[in-house]
Amino acid sequence: MPELPKKKVGIVACSGEELAEGTVSRLAALKVLEKMRPEDTATICLPLFLAGGEGDRAFAKFYPTITIDGCDKRCAYRATEKYSNKPAGSIVITDLIAQQNMAKPEGKRKLDTAGELAVEAVAEQAAGLVDELLGRHWSRREGAFTHSQSTSEIQKEVTATCSCGSGIPIQTFIIDDKKVTLLALPLIYQNFYERKQAPSEEVLKDIMEMVKIYNEIEVTMETAITKEINQAYQAYWQENETHHEQN
Repeated sequence: MPELPKKKVGIVACSGEELAEGTVSRLAALKVLEKMRPEDTATICLPLFLAGGEGDRAFAKFYPTITIDGCDKRCAYRATEKYSNKPAGSIVITDLIAQQNMAKPEGKRKLDTAGELAVEAVAEQAAGLVDELLGRHWSRREGAFTHSQSTSEIQKEVTATCSCGSGIPIQTFIIDDKKVTLLALPLIYQNFYERKQAPSEEVLKDIMEMVKIYNEIEVTMETAITKEINQAYQAYWQENETHHEQN
């Protein structure tokens, strides 16, 4: 059975440019993404996220994210919570600087020494959060950590391939000799299964509503796609129920 790609943690950095702390947030995020945890993290573009980028919103909906905000306005945190899901981790740079009795950073395009030290401190904290999140399972249903299943066990339950653009798994159907690829569908199945939503007409309607959030469904194809999704979710439910009974 194909497995989900390795679980990653999304990082959403503040895009504010009026404060030096905004520059610190972006440089710290880049340091984690490119140097400290390049294999474990994925970047989420905040402006694109706010503009309705489906891939970024889907990633933040189904995978744990860390927001790095320059100030207590917490724009990145609030946007992530509003459009996708509650962030699994949050860093507010002004708070961190105060907690560690660090000097206030100065400079926007080019940071001073205090700013460079702040970048190091923020990056270290963000990398630690990444390690913590990957060491324990983040429950999208409960918005908290759970030890009920390991990451590898979760991965084995979902049949999917990787969407190269966002890291979100996809599922492909062949309908009337036409290839139809749907973003996030395997994780939508998992989301409903975790909520103990057994296959039914009402649940199918709810699944389709979520599918349409992340995919544009052609009107002429909707009936056929709904039928395929119904069959696929029934098979997913039965497979996982059988697995649960055996264990």
